[in-house]
Amino acid sequence: MNRRTVLGSALIGAAASAASAASARQPAAGSAARVSGRTGPLNLITDVEGIKIGQAHDADVRTGVTLILAEKPATAAVDVRGGGPAGRETDVLRPENLVQEVDAIILSGGSVYGLGSADSVAAWMGMRGRGYGMGGAPGVPPSPIIPTACLYDLANGGNKQWGMEPPYRRLSVQALEAAGDRFDLGTAGAGYGAEAGALKGGIGSASAVMDSGWTVGAVVAVNSVGSVVAPGGKTFWAAPYEIGDEFGGLGAAGLHASAEDWGLSKFRPRPRENTTIACIATDVALTRVECLRMAIMAQDGMARAIRPSHAPFDGDTLFCLSTGKKQIDNPALRQVAVAQLGNVAADVLARAVARGVYHAANYQGVTGKTWRELGA
Repeated sequence: MNRRTVLGSALIGAAASAASAASARQPAAGSAARVSGRTGPLNLITDVEGIKIGQAHDADVRTGVTLILAEKPATAAVDVRGGGPAGRETDVLRPENLVQEVDAIILSGGSVYGLGSADSVAAWMGMRGRGYGMGGAPGVPPSPIIPTACLYDLANGGNKQWGMEPPYRRLSVQALEAAGDRFDLGTAGAGYGAEAGALKGGIGSASAVMDSGWTVGAVVAVNSVGSVVAPGGKTFWAAPYEIGDEFGGLGAAGLHASAEDWGLSKFRPRPRENTTIACIATDVALTRVECLRMAIMAQDGMARAIRPSHAPFDGDTLFCLSTGKKQIDNPALRQVAVAQLGNVAADVLARAVARGVYHAANYQGVTGKTWRELGA
């Protein structure tokens, strides 16, 4: 039996098993269908072993930083879909290039100013001997690999008169030193100054534990031109993927779509002022190319949760990390496993987008911008 036959049989078998399981879980007539997935203990990206998150913000400036710390260097890839990205060291993640692992990923506000957030983190890590090095010659510091993506929050009313001292170097070190398992959602970190269409945006995160025992997590700063809710109500586009009541439990009954109805999107969007930036992670050991495929598939999560997404006005960027804690045991099924991981990652990212907006709070003295105020 050749490899194509093996993989085809595996896919058919997996599909049959999934169909059988879905039939067994079919709800009784008249009851609301609910997703039966399982989250990690925290329902955060830090449920992936080897991943920590640190955040910091400046309320006066209305901006912030979210740092994804790999406890040990992690295999990484990036997929950029938006028309106006702001990124640093994304080319280093191309599959054909030398360095295969990263030390951290930074998501930041501040547009081009936020790209400087990696400077101080690199210095902090290099001073402690962490980073890529060619043999560790005496007196030569290592080079920490810290790809970065930034969103535009410069016009949100905060005090941006920082002159020669943008706050991002300071905020990123604060975030690094605060890294741990738990972190705030909503108006926090890189999502502090974000807006999701006409609503307050924010930081969202979610996780899923697969039947195999593998874990997939996502963290996202939602600053989209598109709307995260369907027109005429407050139902999240991500509603079909919700687990439990993690973003309100309204279900999908209110969903309807028209190609030219953008609902609560930003009116008259302007280039480079909208970006959703994210990172997904898994504990499964993947190659750089497999991480890239997982990132490409996971981008569908943005499209499931935001309408429209990947527009010319957005800088949508998605990183993928593999911490390598668990192995794919059957080589013949390796690409089937990658497909499963990518599909789960898309759902997890969609849920994280909704959670970011669901938990977002207004700035002090501001009203009427949050999801919770819709229909109130």
